Amino acid sequence: MAAPHEESNGRGGLPSHPPDDTLPLRTPVQHAPASPRTAPTTSDPDPEPEPEPEPKGGTARLAKSSALMAAGTVVSRITGFLRTLVMAAAIGVGTLNDSYQVANTLPTMIYTLVGGGALNAVFVPQLVRAVKNDKDGGEAYANRLLTLVVVILAGATTLCVLAAPLLVRMMSPDIAADPQRMALTVAFARYCLPTMFFMGIHVVLGQILNARDRFGAMMWTPVLNNVVTIAGFGAFIWAFGGFTASGVSPATITPEGVRLIGLGTLLGLAVQALAMLPYLRDAGVRLRPRFDFRGHGLGKAVGLAKWTLLFVLANQIGLTVVTQLATKAGAAAERAGHTGAGITAYNFAYQIWQMPQAIITVSVMTAVLPRISRAAHSGDATAVRDDISYGLRTSAVAVVPCAFAFLALGTPMATLLYASSGAEGAQGIGHVLMAFGLGLIPYSAQYVVLRGFYAYEDTRTPFYNTLVVALVNAAASGLCFALLPARWAVTGMAASYGLAFAVGIAVAWRRLRTRLGGDLDGARILRTYTRLCAAAAPAALAAGAASTALLHALGTTALSSLTALVAGTVVLLGLFLTLARLLKIPELDAMFTLIRSRLGR
Repeated sequence: MAAPHEESNGRGGLPSHPPDDTLPLRTPVQHAPASPRTAPTTSDPDPEPEPEPEPKGGTARLAKSSALMAAGTVVSRITGFLRTLVMAAAIGVGTLNDSYQVANTLPTMIYTLVGGGALNAVFVPQLVRAVKNDKDGGEAYANRLLTLVVVILAGATTLCVLAAPLLVRMMSPDIAADPQRMALTVAFARYCLPTMFFMGIHVVLGQILNARDRFGAMMWTPVLNNVVTIAGFGAFIWAFGGFTASGVSPATITPEGVRLIGLGTLLGLAVQALAMLPYLRDAGVRLRPRFDFRGHGLGKAVGLAKWTLLFVLANQIGLTVVTQLATKAGAAAERAGHTGAGITAYNFAYQIWQMPQAIITVSVMTAVLPRISRAAHSGDATAVRDDISYGLRTSAVAVVPCAFAFLALGTPMATLLYASSGAEGAQGIGHVLMAFGLGLIPYSAQYVVLRGFYAYEDTRTPFYNTLVVALVNAAASGLCFALLPARWAVTGMAASYGLAFAVGIAVAWRRLRTRLGGDLDGARILRTYTRLCAAAAPAALAAGAASTALLHALGTTALSSLTALVAGTVVLLGLFLTLARLLKIPELDAMFTLIRSRLGR
């Protein structure tokens, strides 16, 4: 199981598919040889032409578009994170929220299985080609694709809503064994499952705009989803009170409360999708149904999607295993008097933990990926190697200290942010965040390394790599569930996630090194990571000691958590930067330069 990609649907929560591995980077269309997400096209009789020179003014437009997309990503992440805070304040982080998390995971999982991964990996490159080559600017192809997606998702959504009890039973036998929780989760699911239809519509409309160099809408409309969902949970708090006052549970939540939360979730995705329509009108795109699918390239695109489908399937199997184990562990822990030890804690901690990857590593590789694609197309393995090395070393400058910061300061982060859900639940999230901690390093590194395979239009190797990660994660999570007390099982599962990516990066590294002729600049990369860890480890130790001492002295209130977090952050950053300067890490300066350029300075 790997990480989610949230920009496309604005939905946070449990990892459902790898970090952007089946989704297109939100970059302006370059004159690259082919999309790095395209399935192998060795049999394609019409290869893409050589890269053309960037037109005059193209660099300025690229910088402007990149800045707009980066800003949209950051705002979407922030509002998505705020949504989890309001959610925790409304319904806590125990078994009630676990039921909502299971219901809200189902549509993302099914959408990805039904065609979300293939849509982005295969149909989007075909859409870009149609815009470039067709006389009508690709409008007919876009309408055929939209019609096909509407028909498939409408049918799949109808079937899934009817089969909601079966789907819930599949995701969590533990919930299914409790009639009260089962009824509640099915009720949530029947509101959440229709969101998969709007996810697909949003993605297709967004990619139609992206193919016409209109990039902002797809990055900014998820903010509307988050705002609407926040309003829904805010209305729940207004009507029924906050969790610490109401103590709402699966046994006490009313049908009106379920309806309010469910409608807020559904309306959020609907608004997100429908908000794309004015942008399409401005772009001159006329939408109308077209059912003449035969003979227009859609069948060929379907044939290219097999590895993407297997790729997604491997992730969903891992997702199902972890969901089953985490919901069962959370329920057992709550019966023993410990809240915040289930799937909700896992999801909320994950959403904090993956933000450095989503903002830093993806931004670095967004800038580098077109260059890697062109180098791969021209057969320049040395240039591909150098760019992969650059991406690893530059992103590591921020990712490594962030990973150690989560390990050292996970508890005050969570007890500050989730204080409204109760002290024990917030501490449970903090423990899970600490366990995720160091796994951020291999998680981020694998994202970069897999770009090398996509540059060569290889989707089969990422599938095998994902299968390894999913199997290791599922096996290690099963061991944690079997061997650890219920309150610590999900914490162990979070550590298992990082372990799985450590194995995954080892496998991917060897395969890419072989692909590039046996050299991946390993000595230089290892030197950078070693120096960064040498600077971050003592800084994290000192920061953890300082924050823990303050928490013991002041308690776990929001104010004391803020004090401990600020003090720990100051210690960690100050000591890390001092040691990094002494160790002479040149990539530190490169990272600061990149940040300044992203901010347009």
